[in-house]
Formats: sequence, C-alpha cells, structure tokens
Amino acid sequence: MAAFPVYGYAAMKDCIPSHSGEAASTPLQSQTNPPDHILVVEDDNFFRRLNAAVLAQSGYEVDTAEDGAAAWQALNTDSYDLLITDNRMPKVSGVDLLKKLRAARMVLPVIMATGTLPKEEFARYPWLQPAATLLKPYTSEDMLRTVKRVLREAAGNGDKSQLMI
Repeated sequence: MAAFPVYGYAAMKDCIPSHSGEAASTPLQSQTNPPDHILVVEDDNFFRRLNAAVLAQSGYEVDTAEDGAAAWQALNTDSYDLLITDNRMPKVSGVDLLKKLRAARMVLPVIMATGTLPKEEFARYPWLQPAATLLKPYTSEDMLRTVKRVLREAAGNGDKSQLMI
C-alpha cells in the first residue's frame, strides 16, 4: 500500500463509507487465519473513518469508537487483538481508558495515536505506558508498520507483560 498522509483528502477518496458510517472495503490480502480484530478510538469522525479504512484495506477486522466511554463499552462486549486510541477525547480520555484496562486486568496491546503524548502521566504511572505511540500527523505507512510490529511482538511474547496493559 502506498504511503499517504493519514490526514488528507487524497487518502480518503477511495474509501467508500457504508450506511453505518464506517468504511466499507474488501481486505487486500487473503488470510487463512481470522484477521486480527482492532478497535480504533478517535473522536474526530474523519480520522476515525480514515484509520479504520486503511486498516480494513490491509486485511484487519476493525471496529471504531468515538470516545473512551464508547470504547470501554466495546471492550466489555467484544474481544480485540489491539487497541489504537487517541488521548484527548470527550467523556473518557485515552489515559483514563488505559487506567480502566489496567484496573480490569484486560490483556490487550495498545497504540496511543495522539497529537500530544501525556508524558507526565506516563512518567507518574509507568504501568500506563502503551506498547507503541504514534504522534500526529502520521502516515498510513507509519500506522500499518506500527500495528504489524505490535501485533507480532504481542504474538511472540509469551508472558506479554511488557506489551500489555
């Protein structure tokens, strides 16, 4: 897949939204194993749909949530292989979502994709540190490379203690 900025109209032109508002696409790669299931949490509708479309076109099963509260509900309803979350969102922030995951002892790798990393909170609460971070603006190539790395490390890490929240 070509590297295009995640934050641009050109990246969105080939993504046709479905009636549910999410991008409808066919995975580009056939897989014998079920695709990894990813939850994308982003309060900006355009970027949420764009990230979901890029991931779906790369063969992942993708659900979305518009904020941390909706994400928490989804995490308690379905099973995911990866969480990609923004930080600054209404209702429940990305950091607060990480705190909820930790308190519930949910085993899930997290990528924080945000405009400003909450460095002070990560320093104060090192157990909140996500498996990876992406600083906005990032490209689709950056996101896909990070997703593949985190999923590969999570699959290869038997105790998962360093990757999981």
